[in-house]
Amino acid sequence: MKGDMYIISAPSGTGKTTIIRTLLKIVPGLFFSISYTTRAPRPKEINGKDYFFVSESEFKKLLDENALMEYAKVHDFYYGTAKEQVLPLIEKGFDVILDIDVQGALHVKQNYLEAIMIFILPPSGEELKKRLDRRKANSEKEKQVRLENAKNELKYWRFYDFLVVNQYLEQTINQIKSIIIAHRCRRTKKEEYFSSIVEPIISSF
Repeated sequence: MKGDMYIISAPSGTGKTTIIRTLLKIVPGLFFSISYTTRAPRPKEINGKDYFFVSESEFKKLLDENALMEYAKVHDFYYGTAKEQVLPLIEKGFDVILDIDVQGALHVKQNYLEAIMIFILPPSGEELKKRLDRRKANSEKEKQVRLENAKNELKYWRFYDFLVVNQYLEQTINQIKSIIIAHRCRRTKKEEYFSSIVEPIISSF
């Protein structure tokens, strides 16, 4: 039984990182695909845990080796998902979260049709601006770039299977957890397992 691939996308400032970190703590059998990026680490980010921080030449070497499932240039930096971070875990039956932008998400979906796409929305434009303002690491110029990127990313919402509005963090986490649990209960996911339960019951009557 293979695991599922969950693509989670959201505009910068929507709370995606906090949501994913919490899901990884509360949902057994759920793993995170650590992306490669050419940007510098932010405060408290750890190489090999949050991202693999590499140079542009190292990133291009991964491309040349066909080691990436997808890649995109976002905010002037490259981001990419390595196949070795996802496919072996899925083959072993684990579920994997990919934290990627809309460009990468659509590329993965083209090649892996079974991927489940979740888009996290801010409750409003004003709230998104407030959340970006609370990020002291962002300059005014960076904030404007992120808002412009958010505007472009939000245009792709119809390509996603599920949409969740992050107005209340706990509610958002529970909704995404419910999506994951529901998919684990699909008939097609565990047909052999369900058959081993149902058939003996039927024959016992």
